[in-house]
Amino acid sequence: MSLMNEDEGQQNDDCVVRLNGVVIGYDSNDPLVGVPDLTIRSGEIVAITGASGVGKTTLLRTIAGLVRPISGTLQVCGATLPASPLRGTVGYIPQRLGLVRHASVRHNVMLGARAGHTQSLTILPSSDVTQHAMDSIKRMGLSDKSNEPIRRLSGGQQRRVATARTLAQAPKLIMADEFLSELDDETLSKVLSEVIDYVRTSGAALIVVEHDVSRAKSMADRLLVIDDGQVNPFLSEPTALEVKS
Repeated sequence: MSLMNEDEGQQNDDCVVRLNGVVIGYDSNDPLVGVPDLTIRSGEIVAITGASGVGKTTLLRTIAGLVRPISGTLQVCGATLPASPLRGTVGYIPQRLGLVRHASVRHNVMLGARAGHTQSLTILPSSDVTQHAMDSIKRMGLSDKSNEPIRRLSGGQQRRVATARTLAQAPKLIMADEFLSELDDETLSKVLSEVIDYVRTSGAALIVVEHDVSRAKSMADRLLVIDDGQVNPFLSEPTALEVKS
């Protein structure tokens, strides 16, 4: 089943991610997920849902270049694996966040800003890069926490730092794994609004793993479900997964 964007008139120059005949997993004798044909384009938000352990995170990690596909062709931001996209073009918010816990909010977000501006991490940042980082911190409502070490922040605040770091990077592709968890409703709404605004205004693409089906539907242009080892369009009628949520 094809999972390509339905607008067949669009050209390949706005293709951010393309998977063709891709099989993912850690063992070729026991693959997790098959993706026959998936295209994600500039400005598009795609949410992926499915039961625990079906391969949602592994799919993100494969697209991010952290896990090699078992087979198939994978193109990301103009590069075909095993080649890597240009530094800074892919932003990834993992479940465990990957923040430097002893360092400040500002330091962590600066890492993203520097990556997006292709500066060496050992070079002092320019004023423009610094301002870009501080703007991203402000967008996440963390200006008063900019000098706080990560270890002193709540789980929800740390997730906002990870999101600010990615926005400061100004990537062409954002991949987020349950990045809205631990946020109260008001903060969740603000964070999601800022991320969607970035995607729409910059033309980036967003792939998000989201267990909350109703929330995934509300944010995404397309909702996909991993079921029985395949990535399929999420059906509009209720399913066991939807009822469970």
